[in-house]
Amino acid sequence: PGLLVSVGYMDPGNWATDIEGGAKFGYSLLSVIFLSNLIAILLQTLCVRLGLVTGQDLAQACRTHFSRPVNLMLWLFAEVAIVACDLAEILGSALAFNLLFQLPLIWGVCLTGFDLIVVLLLQGKGFRWLEAIVLGLVSTIALCFLVEILLTKPNWSAVALGYVPQLDILKNPNKLYLAVSILGATVMPHNLYLHSAIVQTRVYQPALTKKVAVRFATIDSTMALIAALFVNSAILIVAAAAFHGSGNQQVAEIQDAYRLLSPLLGTGAASLLFALALLASGQSSTFTGTIAGQIIMEGFLDWRIPCWLRRLITRALAIIPAVVGIAILGESGVGKLLVLSQVILSLQLPFAVFPLVLFTSSPAYMGQFTNPRWIKLLAWGIGWLIAGLNVWLLGQLLLEKAI
Repeated sequence: PGLLVSVGYMDPGNWATDIEGGAKFGYSLLSVIFLSNLIAILLQTLCVRLGLVTGQDLAQACRTHFSRPVNLMLWLFAEVAIVACDLAEILGSALAFNLLFQLPLIWGVCLTGFDLIVVLLLQGKGFRWLEAIVLGLVSTIALCFLVEILLTKPNWSAVALGYVPQLDILKNPNKLYLAVSILGATVMPHNLYLHSAIVQTRVYQPALTKKVAVRFATIDSTMALIAALFVNSAILIVAAAAFHGSGNQQVAEIQDAYRLLSPLLGTGAASLLFALALLASGQSSTFTGTIAGQIIMEGFLDWRIPCWLRRLITRALAIIPAVVGIAILGESGVGKLLVLSQVILSLQLPFAVFPLVLFTSSPAYMGQFTNPRWIKLLAWGIGWLIAGLNVWLLGQLLLEKAI
């Protein structure tokens, strides 16, 4: 389960934010990636507890404890997050097809609709097959960026300093916008629903207590998220080393990064590995997004529809803005669409975080597995921090527009 969840932490939306952040601001936003990953580890741990202790996923718990109007509102917010996530996957896969095979972006977007067939075939095989395919795709991403880092030869002392938080992130609207988009790309709302459900697919030995099962599942998700931290950090480090230090701070598009990597690093393999990793990223995220959408709809509404229909609706809702955005903004606007999709995810995040913390902090619901006092304080603080950053960002953007 941890592997499937970690996929959402290295999707094409992460690429767009990390590449633009590294090119514009060097290594300074590594601190945001690191803090976001720590937040993700804590929140996914709470998902493990909720799923294994109560036997309900987050969406089902909401349906049980909240009124119907509240559930409908939360469901709509979750669906917006799913569509925003799917938009990033569509654009990332379309870009990969364009870079590898020179396929026009519009055709690449339409081609992503056929992944429905692959998803359905894999779901019919069971979770083990899905996990095996995803492991192969994630390993491809990690291996490609390991080679990219070796080729770019970053300044490791500057990399280490980049993990130290800086207050100027809050003062610079452009930096804050990217920081919030990195947060949205890292801690994805649908992953909280997904993890609390799929952690229940594991059959534990009868002799194991719930406490031991929770511990094993927590180790599983933590190790997977540490791997995701490496991938996200690697993307930003490659962008910072290749572009920021060479006078190419204006790089904000994935396709620009692809074209510049080979000339700057002196080898065509750099761009090829970059495009292959992007394709693996888009396709692996597609699988988990489909499962999360099904879990959210069934959990909130107790409404079961065929998986193919659910996938078709979600993909259609994401393809439409992708096609319109490319038609209006052109190929150069794909990066803006990707970053915007991640900001939307960040704006939706509190509506998943607050119920999760509320349920896992309830002694009546969790019994002996209730969050201890320090986790309660930390988790509520994280929820309000995310909400506060979103409000701050919106205020900064409105002020910028007014000026």
